[in-house]
Amino acid sequence: MPETCHRHDVLILGSGAAGLSLALRLPDTLSVAVVSKRELREGSTLYAQGGISAVLDAADSIESHVQDTLKAGAGLCDPAVVRHVVERGPDNIRWLLDQGVEFTRDPERGSAGFYHLTREGGHTHRRVIHAADATGRAVATTLEARVRSCPNVAIYEQHIAVDLITTQHLPGYRDHRCLGAYILNRSSGRVETFLARFVVLATGGANKVYLYTSNPDVSTGDGIAMAWRAGCRVANMEFMQFHPTCLYHPQARSFLITEALRGEGARLLLPDGERFMPRFDPRAELAPRDIVARAIDHEMKRLGAECVYLDISHRPAEFIVEHFPTIHSRCLELGIDITREPIPVVPAAHYTCGGVMVDRRARTDLPGLYASGETAYTGLHGANRMASNSLLECLVYSEAAAADIVRLSSEVAPPPEVPHWDESRVTEPDEEVVVTHNWEELRRFMWDYVGIVRTNKRLRRAKRRADLLAQEVIEYYSHFRVNNDLIELRNLLEVADLIIQSALRRRESRGLHYTLDHPFKDASQRTPTILIPDTYHPRRHD
Repeated sequence: MPETCHRHDVLILGSGAAGLSLALRLPDTLSVAVVSKRELREGSTLYAQGGISAVLDAADSIESHVQDTLKAGAGLCDPAVVRHVVERGPDNIRWLLDQGVEFTRDPERGSAGFYHLTREGGHTHRRVIHAADATGRAVATTLEARVRSCPNVAIYEQHIAVDLITTQHLPGYRDHRCLGAYILNRSSGRVETFLARFVVLATGGANKVYLYTSNPDVSTGDGIAMAWRAGCRVANMEFMQFHPTCLYHPQARSFLITEALRGEGARLLLPDGERFMPRFDPRAELAPRDIVARAIDHEMKRLGAECVYLDISHRPAEFIVEHFPTIHSRCLELGIDITREPIPVVPAAHYTCGGVMVDRRARTDLPGLYASGETAYTGLHGANRMASNSLLECLVYSEAAAADIVRLSSEVAPPPEVPHWDESRVTEPDEEVVVTHNWEELRRFMWDYVGIVRTNKRLRRAKRRADLLAQEVIEYYSHFRVNNDLIELRNLLEVADLIIQSALRRRESRGLHYTLDHPFKDASQRTPTILIPDTYHPRRHD
C-alpha cells in the first residue's frame, strides 16, 4: 500500500475551542489541517456547562478579575499572564459574538450588554457569560459550523496523532524544529504522515488518567505526552483539578453538575440533610473548587458515604428550568427532579492545570510547535484554576498563536521529506487484553494514590506501578501495530508519570496538591514545578 503524506501550512491537533478558534483566526491564504480523534466537535469544550469569565459589567473591573484569579491560584499564577488574559477577555467575547455564539440574554442587566452574567466559585462579581447551562455546546457547534465553511481548512476526523515529527528524524539536520506528526487514520488503521510549517497542540487535558472524571473519553493527555517525548518542558502537572460535583448515578458517571448551580444558591448537604461547607470555609459553597472538593472527600470518608447532595430546590422551579435546562432534563431522565429534591454528587477529575510550557505567543520549547488550551501551561491557573477561566485562556492563546504564525509565515519554509512510518517489523496485536487490563489498573491506582488527598507513601507506590506498566506498554508498542487504545494508554502512562514526579517534588500543600505529609504551604516552594526531558534543547532567543 503506498504511503500517504499530507502537506499543509498549519497542522492543528485537536478540535475544541482552542483548535477551532485558531483555525478561524488564520487567513485563508494559509492551508490549514484540523485533526480530530473523533467527530470534530467531540471534546471537553462540547461538555463545558458553566461559561466564560470576562469583565463585562460596569460594576466589575479588570483589577478584581485579576485579584480573584491570583487568589484562586494560591501564589503560583504568573501575574503578568493573568493580567494579559483578563484584559483580552472582553474582546474575545465580542469575537465569539461575531462568530454567532448565542449567549443567554438578560434584559434587566443593561450595563452588561443585555447578557446574563452568573457567578461561580472564587469570583467576587458576576462575570461569567453563558449559554444557559450548555455554554460549551453553543461555542463548539458554532465554531464547528464556521470551520466547515472555510475553504482553506481541511478536516480530518477519526484521526489520532501518534508522535510529533522533528528534525531529530533527519540525520545531519542541525536546526531543532517540529515538522509535523505521524497520525493514525482510525478508519483505515494506517499511520499517515502530516507535514506542516507550523504545528499546534490543542488536544485538551489528561483527566482520563483517573477512574472518575467529568471529561469525555478523548481526554488522554496526547499533546502533553507527545511534546514531552519531543523535548518540551512541562510544568505544574501535580495540579489536577477535581470538580466537586459530578452526578452520582450508575447511568451517568461523567455528567457534570455545573458550578453555576452553587453560584445561584445551591447548597451542599450530607445524607442527613446537614449543610457542611460553612464548617470548611467562610465562602461556603462559593469557595474555590479545591476547597470544596476536599471538603466533600473528607465528609464522604468520615461518614463512609457514597456521595453528598447538592440542593437548589429552594429556588423557584421556573428559575431552575430556565437557567439549567440541560441538568434539569438529564436528571429528570434518571428519576431526579431537581426542582423538588437534591442531586447526588461526587468529586471527579476535571481539569489539567499544568501542561506544556508556552510563552505569551503560545510557543513551546520546540520551534514550529505551539500549544493552546488545556494542553498548555501558560501561568494563568497557578495551583488552582478559577472557574470559567479555561475557555477564556483557550481563546486568548489561540489568538496569540494565530498572530505569531501569520507574522512568521513568510519566513518559514515548507518541511523537507521525512521517513514514513515504519511498520515493517511489527505484527497485529495478539492479546489486546493486556491494553485493557493495564488501562483499568492505571486509572484505579491513580485515583487511589494520586487523587484529591495524597501521601508520599501513596505516591511512591503509584510510581512503582506506573514504571512497571510503562515497561509492559513499551514492549507491546515495539512489537505490534498501533491502534487507538494503545496510543492513548501509552500517552496516559507518560502523563501519569509526569503527575507523580511533580507531586513528589512539591513537598507542601498548595492549591490542588494536598498531601498529609506536608499539610501546609511552604513559601520557599512558591515556584512552578518544571520537569525537563532528556531531549530538551533550550530555544534560541528570537
